[in-house]
Amino acid sequence: MIPVSYSTLRANMASHFDRIVADRTELVVVRGKKEPIVIMPLAELEGLRETLHLLGTEANAAHLRESLAALESGNVVHFELPEE
Repeated sequence: MIPVSYSTLRANMASHFDRIVADRTELVVVRGKKEPIVIMPLAELEGLRETLHLLGTEANAAHLRESLAALESGNVVHFELPEE
């Protein structure tokens, strides 16, 4: 995460936003004695939310771990979907 002051962000907002999107990273905005905030690409936030949802229950997390283990061991079935 890249830290930057609020005043520096205001002075260079477009370039900071362009870098955040290009690098797929976060920008931490330090605001004096107030709590810092984070700016990030929307797609990254959506990905984090999706991951939290998928891992949100132990049953989902266990199913994903089992699926990954099967994939890594080669225990998969290949098939092709019919074209529409």
